[in-house]
Amino acid sequence: MRRLRDDRGAASILMLAVGLVLVGVALIVVTGGAARVARHQAGVAADFGALAGGAHTIEGQATACAVARRYVEANHARMLSCTVEGLEIVVRAEVRLRIYPASADVAARAGPIIAVPGPVLLAGDPRPSRIRPDAEGLRPGGPSAADILEDGPVR
Repeated sequence: MRRLRDDRGAASILMLAVGLVLVGVALIVVTGGAARVARHQAGVAADFGALAGGAHTIEGQATACAVARRYVEANHARMLSCTVEGLEIVVRAEVRLRIYPASADVAARAGPIIAVPGPVLLAGDPRPSRIRPDAEGLRPGGPSAADILEDGPVR
C-alpha cells in the first residue's frame, strides 16, 4: 500500500504553476507595451494632422480638417474629431491595438504663437524689439503686428 504522504510529482505541478504565472506576466507586459506604442502613434498622427491643418485654418474648417485627415490617415490612425476656432485647430486621432480589443486616442492643438520670448530682430531694424507677453496674437479682428510690438511700428 502506498503512503498518502508521497509527494512525487509535486515539483511538476509547482513548475506548471510558475510557468503559467510567467506567461501571464509576459502577456501583461506585451499588452502594456503595445498600448504605449499605440498611444505614441496616435500622438504623432494627431500632431502631424494638427500642424498640417493649422496651415490651412485661414481657408476654413472643411479645408483644414480635410488636410488634417489626410495626414492622420497617412500615419495609420483614424481621425475622431477636428475643430477649428479662429486660427486654432484641435485634432483627435485614434490607433487601435492589434493584440487587444482597445484603442489609444490623443488630441493635438496647433495655432499661432502668442508671444515670442527674447529679442526679435526685424528686417532693417538694428535694435531688437520685444513682443509684449500679454499680446493676444494675430487673430482676425485682433491687434495688428504693429500693436503687438512694444516700440510701435518699425519705420
